[in-house]
Amino acid sequence: MGERTLRGARLGGQSFEDERGIEFAARQQVGYLCSQGHNFEITMSVEADIPALWECPRCGAEARATSGIEPEVKAEKPARTHWDMLLERRSEKELEDILAERLDLLRGGEIGPAHLHRPSARKKRAAKA
Repeated sequence: MGERTLRGARLGGQSFEDERGIEFAARQQVGYLCSQGHNFEITMSVEADIPALWECPRCGAEARATSGIEPEVKAEKPARTHWDMLLERRSEKELEDILAERLDLLRGGEIGPAHLHRPSARKKRAAKA
């Protein structure tokens, strides 16, 4: 065990490898400017797709690339309401018929809260007597 340990090395210390024979990837500096006026640069690979927006490391605001790259404009779908989705499944005539049918059932006491439409057992007994 003693021969496999490195004496004097500490955890999290420097690497014992050297940089000889290592070819680094080509890099470029990309400049960004945020709405607060902070100017900063990010190192990226030459092959990387450069984002038009980057978070500012100082204030967290959205920063735009100074190289003139514009962010992609995404087509937003219009918000669909419950009514729009209902009309995809049924016509207005069908909905009017269903509403009339349900209102008749509600008024007849067949559906809905029992305390509003249906006579209670006491009222039925009182009506019979």
